[in-house]
Amino acid sequence: MEATIAENLRAVKARIAAEAEACGRAASAVRLVAVSKTHDADTIAQALEAGHRAFGENRVQEAAAKWPELKRRYPGVDLHLIGPLQSNKAKEAVELFDTIHSLDRPKLAEALVRLRDEGHALPRLLVQVNTGCEPQKAGVLPTEADAFLARCKAEWKLEVAGLMCIPPVGQEPSPHFALLRKIAARHGLAELSMGMSDDYPVAVSLGATLVRVGSAIFGARPPVG
Repeated sequence: MEATIAENLRAVKARIAAEAEACGRAASAVRLVAVSKTHDADTIAQALEAGHRAFGENRVQEAAAKWPELKRRYPGVDLHLIGPLQSNKAKEAVELFDTIHSLDRPKLAEALVRLRDEGHALPRLLVQVNTGCEPQKAGVLPTEADAFLARCKAEWKLEVAGLMCIPPVGQEPSPHFALLRKIAARHGLAELSMGMSDDYPVAVSLGATLVRVGSAIFGARPPVG
């Protein structure tokens, strides 16, 4: 019999706690973001019924179709945008999400500044770093991260809570996680969003405070229609 979503959540949280404690960290220092992208509201509700409240979505439009009603039914949801954000979707994202993991370019920073200046409360912001320097992937290049973070602080007056990365598929993730931690330390940033279903234990051992786990909780993602 396949494990239920509630059982999967318990197993992942137990693994996070064990990895954290093994390296001298408190289990509470690492938060699990259940990646619910492409899953329908009924599936997500199983995790909500199990008491979980932090979820990650890749696309603003998909999240907007299912989360307002789920948030109404289940108070206390903490919704994270973990996919790339187009500048023209910034307003909708700001109104829907509690944390945005994918601040990665001046145009998006300036769009967020405009929204803030119009009176919108901004979500927590993480800067995405393209640690593998992959041309097809979003994120600030590691060599440009210091300058971008400096502009966020000095020029745009944006409060950045931390950093996020997605290591290249097929590569050992540890060097990427270590690089992200090093950049964050230089800037005094507390949040490190790193680690997914295949590598979250490694991420926890290297300082992750947010791990983004989807298939280990919900199973294989359904095909996108």
